[in-house]
Amino acid sequence: MKATEKKKVIVHLIQFFILGICMGIVEDVIAIHLATNAKITLYTFRVAFLVAVPFAVIAELLVDLKIFKRIFLRK
Repeated sequence: MKATEKKKVIVHLIQFFILGICMGIVEDVIAIHLATNAKITLYTFRVAFLVAVPFAVIAELLVDLKIFKRIFLRK
């Protein structure tokens, strides 16, 4: 894989990772609000962020496993 192709793929992966985190935060905040009727504060966003990050990492690894192997294992 050429360096320019590798950069494009890495940027693509980062974009989907950030999108996954954002969607996870929105989903968690909605769930917290609907389940508890709690006010949405900065603390709520922090908790949602901390919950969303591991799931975004796992999802990205599972969905793009072939791409990660091709980039980092260079067979």
